[in-house]
Amino acid sequence: MADLARGGFAALDPCVHCGFCLPACPTYLATGDESDSPRGRILLMRALERGDLAPDDPALAHHLDVCLGCRGCEPVCPSGVGYGHGLEEARDRLVRRNGLPFRTRAVLRLFRHRWAWRTAFGIGRWIRGAGVARAVAGPGRIGFLAGMLEATRPSSDGHQPASAAVTRGTVALFRGCVMEGLFDHVHGATRRTLETNGYRVIEPESQVCCGALHAHAGDREGARALGRVNLVALIGRADYIVVNSAGCGALLKELGPLLGTEEAARLAASTRDVTELLAAAGPRPGAAIGKDVCYDAPCHLQHAQGVHREALQVLRAIEGLSPRLLPGFDRCCGAAGIYGVLQPEMSRAVLEAKILAIASADPVPDLVATGNPGCLMQIGAGLIAAGLPTTVAHPVELLDWSYRNAGFYR
Repeated sequence: MADLARGGFAALDPCVHCGFCLPACPTYLATGDESDSPRGRILLMRALERGDLAPDDPALAHHLDVCLGCRGCEPVCPSGVGYGHGLEEARDRLVRRNGLPFRTRAVLRLFRHRWAWRTAFGIGRWIRGAGVARAVAGPGRIGFLAGMLEATRPSSDGHQPASAAVTRGTVALFRGCVMEGLFDHVHGATRRTLETNGYRVIEPESQVCCGALHAHAGDREGARALGRVNLVALIGRADYIVVNSAGCGALLKELGPLLGTEEAARLAASTRDVTELLAAAGPRPGAAIGKDVCYDAPCHLQHAQGVHREALQVLRAIEGLSPRLLPGFDRCCGAAGIYGVLQPEMSRAVLEAKILAIASADPVPDLVATGNPGCLMQIGAGLIAAGLPTTVAHPVELLDWSYRNAGFYR
């Protein structure tokens, strides 16, 4: 009962303050401030739980707000500290005491209403299609935002897969908000590649935003409200729920403890990243695409979900492709949901190391593959701002391209 009352803070108990987490923390590397490291933040969170620090302490709020929530500290922790759960508990308590800051509240409110984000992303698609984003994209703040939008441009046109036997069951595609609004071409690639590998794909109606942005910001009630809607839309509809956004997948896989119901736990257990399902199927080998590719691991795929080998297996199904892992491939790019909107300076500082690694590669890759919309937009904008010829794509887009070249589509 005591652990239930403590919530996510109980996950911090194994921490012995050894410091292994420090070199894995992007914000600590950027500032050198111990309070911007996982170890320092755990001390702050423990002080909050004990009552030694008040929830309205401005320094406490600052150091927790600057955390990316990337959970890169978790895999390197020898004690198995669940840092992410502790951070969400702390942020939830701060929000319940202080409320959400205005900018955070405004952004999260947009994603609570499907009509609102559909309208916003519809305008974004028009700007992208008219070539405005491409013309304005560059290193400045406005140029960087335009670059993020330009990075959502489809890398190839769609086709229909030839008829394939359903041998591996039915999957329900989770559409999400950003993915539906700006990356519908990735949904198309997801459908085609899964069908080519023996899955039947359905798209249930009435889905909404997954709520990950709300959970990470401390708006746990907002995340629960969205989770309940998605639970009704998806439960019992398919053998698996397939997700092509790392952040959405991580949230759905933790829906059980978030909602506290048996149905939510069942849905969470049936959730798979698209690369997990494709890897389970083989995947079917495709033709060459004639590109040099490096892979960048989304934090909420590698760290939160523990999915890494599968994404590389999907890329290696492309004839002649051996994806490279550049230094820092498993370190956050600085996107972190709405972090770039709320903490633009730190977001760009974290991104700088990622772009430098790509620019220093020999040869510089043609493409960076990564499986999360925020990462695609952040890295894509950074590449444009740096004047590099490298572009970005989701791994499933590249497999889709490979299948088209192999003649699997009509």
